[in-house]
Amino acid sequence: MASTDTTSKDAGDLAGLEAGLDALETVQTTRTPLRQTLTQKVLPPVVAVALVLTVWQSLITFRIVDDPTKLPAPADVWHVLEKAWLQGELLGYIWTSVSRGLLGFCLALVIATPLGLLLARVKLIRAAIGPILSGLQSLPSVAWVPPAVIWLGLNNQMMYAVILLGAVPSIANGLLSGVDQVPPLFQRAGRTLGATGLKATWHITLPAALPGYVAGLKQGWAFSWRSLMAAEIIASFPDLGVGLGQLLENGRNASDMAMVFEAILLILTVGIAVDLLIFSPLERRVLRTRGLLVKS
Repeated sequence: MASTDTTSKDAGDLAGLEAGLDALETVQTTRTPLRQTLTQKVLPPVVAVALVLTVWQSLITFRIVDDPTKLPAPADVWHVLEKAWLQGELLGYIWTSVSRGLLGFCLALVIATPLGLLLARVKLIRAAIGPILSGLQSLPSVAWVPPAVIWLGLNNQMMYAVILLGAVPSIANGLLSGVDQVPPLFQRAGRTLGATGLKATWHITLPAALPGYVAGLKQGWAFSWRSLMAAEIIASFPDLGVGLGQLLENGRNASDMAMVFEAILLILTVGIAVDLLIFSPLERRVLRTRGLLVKS
């Protein structure tokens, strides 16, 4: 009788444990109400932008800053943007920089991913190159522009070289950090199931290291964009076209603060847009598949 009661109790405990695990693995699939999305995701940045514009206009209205050569009014910047749009130049500025930035980032991704995996697997190479990568990551991207100009000249190859030198260390270190956080149990389980070599890397290491890898990708894009802007500002040349960095430098040369603010706003907008459209959804997807994010 006692044995039967014990068996029933164990079965009940096991059923409760399974139910709890099922509850943890359950992902809420109901759509977030539109009103909640607007109030939680759309309204806060809109309010923040409105507050910045209000403070900006107040500095002009109350003559706290009354020199337009130092701080133009928001309306003046808007007129410059409108003029560039009507003349068909605005999209050209943006596309020149975005196309370079995305291509340079893709090249950095192709180089940094196998490099990060190599550092994670070979301790001798990690000991030799790891500190150098960390040092390169902390080095300002603008420092690479003068030697890149001397080595490659004033061309697109020079800009891609600066992007690579800025982005590759960030992506490789992000992947390396993600691999370091993979539990050793995963590797042992994979070997037990016959996953070794490249198969283990593809099916076990990379999926388990995705959170750190995605963080490295976000940081790598930030370094790519910053490196490109530094290269465009310093290495200006007519044959390279006018990107956002060149636009910023043109405004400085002409002492046109409205044009300077136009370039700054466009650089900021592109950086935010790429993060919101590419990296934030990718990060949410990775977290959601691991049960770390229920609602998007």
